[in-house]
Amino acid sequence: MNEKTQLIFIPSPGIGHLASSLEFANILTNRYNNFHITVLCIKLPSIPSSDSYIKSFLASQSQIQLIDLPQVETSSQDLHKSPEFFILNYVESLKPHVKETIQTILSSSSNKVVGLVLDFFCVSLIDVGNEFGIPSYLYVPSNVGFLSLMLSLQKRRIDEVYDNSNTDDNQLLNIPGLSNETPTNVLPDACFSKDGGYFAYYKLAERFRETKGIIVNTFSDLEQHSIEALHAHDEKIPPIYAVGPLLDLKSQPNQNLDQSQHDLILKWLDEQPNKSVVFLCFGSFGFQFVPSQITEIALGLKNSGVRFLWSNRAEKKVLPDGFLEWMELEGKGMICGWAPQVEILGHKAIGGFVSHCGWNSILESLWFGVPILTWPIYAEQQLNAFTMVKEFGLSVELKMDYRRGSDVIVADEIEKGLKSLMDNDNIVHKKVKEIKELARNAVVDGGSSFISIGKVIDDIIGSK
Repeated sequence: MNEKTQLIFIPSPGIGHLASSLEFANILTNRYNNFHITVLCIKLPSIPSSDSYIKSFLASQSQIQLIDLPQVETSSQDLHKSPEFFILNYVESLKPHVKETIQTILSSSSNKVVGLVLDFFCVSLIDVGNEFGIPSYLYVPSNVGFLSLMLSLQKRRIDEVYDNSNTDDNQLLNIPGLSNETPTNVLPDACFSKDGGYFAYYKLAERFRETKGIIVNTFSDLEQHSIEALHAHDEKIPPIYAVGPLLDLKSQPNQNLDQSQHDLILKWLDEQPNKSVVFLCFGSFGFQFVPSQITEIALGLKNSGVRFLWSNRAEKKVLPDGFLEWMELEGKGMICGWAPQVEILGHKAIGGFVSHCGWNSILESLWFGVPILTWPIYAEQQLNAFTMVKEFGLSVELKMDYRRGSDVIVADEIEKGLKSLMDNDNIVHKKVKEIKELARNAVVDGGSSFISIGKVIDDIIGSK
């Protein structure tokens, strides 16, 4: 590839979507010297800005430039009703600005624009690409299981099964790409939304087949069977490229974590035996449980006898009486606020991870060979938990159907889950250790994801 070429990335603004998109851009520019990438940044009201993360990540990247799209006036009330519906409409309102920005890039840059890489929430921007004759590629920061669900919305009219129902009316669905029947109570929140969430998913998925290719943050040894099953079921699905795990292993500085707290966490971990500590962390948004649930977690930890590092931003007063004193006396536990998750999962002392099952967190845990106890909370995390437990056998089940507003999980259940998670004889430990090697092999020169990225580029260059 001698000619200087350019891709335009339009990621969704949430850090869970943004981080892996930027890592993909980083890999492309490191591998192809003549490749330049422009990232169009969407800024949503009421969502914390990712500016500091982006600037830190791209500080030394001369081949990647950022352009902020203007923030459109809108009601944040709609964001809380249904984030999916809000983002669908927000991206639609950005179309004139995206068109103007791309027009400016085309007229001012000497680099040939060969494609748009669109986060699935931004798939309607295919229309802008078509106006300029630029092919669009879909980027899915989650897994093929989630992609399978989205693609099935058009074929199966799943809304007839569970629209206007709720998570308690559990039924089983056959979703092409998933080998197990999928209970409706592990479907994403949007599937039960009467405020436009289901409609948003349906409208987004409607456009997936119009893209030139689908790029997924997964790897063949994990989900090749799902990719093959999807294509066997529907030959109109574009090529699916497994290019992961796309991980920011440098762990960008977090403005919410001061250096002294960071050092304290790592010093405490250094003092613990290998693989003896369970890490509890529930996502980048810092989900806060109700006080009664925090009490049950604390009691479950205490009764289990396991060592623990708990990322808990709740006030200390909601902990059970005497818990902090017990913790200090026993020396088996530490509570922190924000936690440097990548560094922690990579530490030799960590033997298990109680996780909300966000896909980035799952991939990080697999990369470091740390088994997960599933505690999903929102978005597609219930489906991720189901996939990890039932499809892959790579996680220990606490809950697969928990979500915001669910009943409190009692201490006895948590204790039982923690003991199972930290049992070295549990088959999950062996499986996770094996998948760790496969994940790392996928991204090296000659690995499946390395080859898949090459095929994406060949397709993009060949399409022009």
